[in-house]
Amino acid sequence: MSDKDFVIIDEEKKEKETTPDTVSEEKTEVIKTEEKKEKEDEYEKICFICHRPESVTGKMVELPNNITVCPDCMQKSFDAMTNGSVDLNRLMHIPGVQFLNMSDLENTIPKSQKIKKKKEKTKEYHKLDIKDIPAPHKIKARLDEYVVGQEYAKKAMSVAVYNHYKRVATDTMDDIEIEKSNMLMIGPTGSGKTYLVKTLAKLLDVPLAITDATSLTEAGYIGDDIESVVSKLLAAADNDVERAEQGIIFIDEIDKIAKKRNSNQRDVSGESVQQGMLKLLEGSEVEVPVGANSKNAMVPLTTVNTKNILFICGGAFPDLEEIIKERLSKKTSMGFNSELKDKFEHDKELLSKVTVEDLRKFGMIPEFIGRLPIIFTLKGLDKDMLVKILREPKNAILKQYQKLLALDEVNLKFDDGALEAIAEKAMEKDTGARALRAIIEEFMLDIMYEIPKDDSIGQVTITREYIEGTGGPIIELRGQEVPRLN
Repeated sequence: MSDKDFVIIDEEKKEKETTPDTVSEEKTEVIKTEEKKEKEDEYEKICFICHRPESVTGKMVELPNNITVCPDCMQKSFDAMTNGSVDLNRLMHIPGVQFLNMSDLENTIPKSQKIKKKKEKTKEYHKLDIKDIPAPHKIKARLDEYVVGQEYAKKAMSVAVYNHYKRVATDTMDDIEIEKSNMLMIGPTGSGKTYLVKTLAKLLDVPLAITDATSLTEAGYIGDDIESVVSKLLAAADNDVERAEQGIIFIDEIDKIAKKRNSNQRDVSGESVQQGMLKLLEGSEVEVPVGANSKNAMVPLTTVNTKNILFICGGAFPDLEEIIKERLSKKTSMGFNSELKDKFEHDKELLSKVTVEDLRKFGMIPEFIGRLPIIFTLKGLDKDMLVKILREPKNAILKQYQKLLALDEVNLKFDDGALEAIAEKAMEKDTGARALRAIIEEFMLDIMYEIPKDDSIGQVTITREYIEGTGGPIIELRGQEVPRLN
């Protein structure tokens, strides 16, 4: 054998040592290790002392033998040792337990106590582009699909929103600075103020926070601070600051923070709240807690700039009509220019004649009104509008019930007399469109309960007599008609 042959044999030996089987085994071990690590990552770490998961406590402190302790418990342990409440000498002489021997503690950890991590849903948010902002007539057309009447309010809101988001999308802050288009909606209860804002936010696909002004108080007093309205918007935007800064905040019941007229006490939920909101409405940087409503040492804070947030305020403003009436009735009551005293008593359009001076007399401070440049009113609902609300919108109440019964293969109909009777009952309640749902729920209860019992029923017609309590609905079986049942 020559030296050359020995070299060939050595090379064959090396090839055998690094065969594909060996390489695949190594790869399999690596994959198994990675899979094991991934499975471990699926579960949250649990605090050994308080048993709270990592999603609640924050990042855990890892100790030997896979023991994890939360920062709170670790701090309490250090405090107890520092204050001398734990006698370390006594701990050293406990029989069978060595001080800080982690192997003794390992068996006491509950093995079954595992909490799976929640899978975070990745949401893709589109950045606002001026080309994507719908024109005012398109915004109004979409609002028309959901809201009946209130033509002027929808028109004013469409233009204001279009101008505001043009300002946000272009970020024009040059020589000509465009001011914010904050709005004030005035209208009786149930006229559609909140519904308009909800529909608008859904149309524009921007985060919306709805808050109630009645819970707001001056900082330092019991109640929500003024900054809490921004923290609600941040929560609605999934804690995405950039998205929250392009959102809408709707403050309802804004008339409840009017200045008290005859009060010597500090007005912590009236004029003080209006003054505290001035900077928010105009645009300022606010520190708000992330994932909480109140600031404390354990909650992280983030800064939100409100210069591009659209504020919409709404309220019923009771007794505002009396102030308008008083202003309009100040003309002479004698001579050729005299007017009847009851001229404005039954004026349904009286609220639309509101001025800034009327709002100031109501109790809104001038600085606050000045930051809400677009003021418009909503009309109270009459009988015809209530009938249209029942029938016309995309998600009308009648369409909802018809869909529910269609799932049971039953056709539901309302005759014109029934709709008028429901509208008349709603007018008596004087709570606007909110009364419609309550009335229909009451009359549909028995029908929704009885229909699923009988598979032979094909159609139900609600009549005026059934609504008024003098008759019953018309029940039609599949393929035939039977007389109305009482």
